[in-house]
Amino acid sequence: MRHRPIPGSSGTVRPMTLHGDPVLHASCEPVTDFGPSLARLVEDMFATMYAAEGVGLAANQVGESLRVFVYDCPDDEEVRHLGHVVNPRLVEADGPVVRGSEGCLSLPGLEAGTPRFDHAVVEGFTLTGEPVTVTGTGFFARCLQHECDHLDGAIYPDRLTGWRRAKVLREARRAKWGRTA
Repeated sequence: MRHRPIPGSSGTVRPMTLHGDPVLHASCEPVTDFGPSLARLVEDMFATMYAAEGVGLAANQVGESLRVFVYDCPDDEEVRHLGHVVNPRLVEADGPVVRGSEGCLSLPGLEAGTPRFDHAVVEGFTLTGEPVTVTGTGFFARCLQHECDHLDGAIYPDRLTGWRRAKVLREARRAKWGRTA
C-alpha cells in the first residue's frame, strides 16, 4: 500500500535501523521533553515511514530509543487511521486471535503469519502532551500491537514459534541487508 506524505510535512528521511541492531531489542525510554525536538522527530518518522512505504514506525526503528510511534494505517474496512502516540501504553488487546501476514520495516522484504488480537486500545499523549486514546480493529489493531512491541524491545519474530520463527530468522540472516562484513 502506497501512502502520500502529510501536506506541509518537511521531515527528513532517516536511516532505518535493521534487525540485529541492539536498539531494537531494548525497552525505549519515556519522552519527558515535549518540545521542538520531539516535533522534529515525529516529522522525520513520518517522512521515513512514507519513504519506506510502511504503515507504522517506532522511534527505535530510526535509532531513537524513545517511546514514540507514528502510523498511517487502514483497518479491515479500508478506513484510514493517521497519527502518532507519545509514551503509548497498550491497555487492551482482546477479541479473537488472528494469524495474519506481518512484516516490518526493520526486516525488509520478510513476512510471516503472526498471531495478534483483533482489537487493541493504546493510551498515550500527543506532541503537545494532551492525552490521547487510539482504538483499532483488524489490520490497524495489528499495527498498534506491533508498534507497542517495538517500544518494549520486541520484533514480530519474537511472537513466532517453531518453524515460522526459524524460517524468518534464517531469511533475515541470508538477506543482503542482514549480512555483515
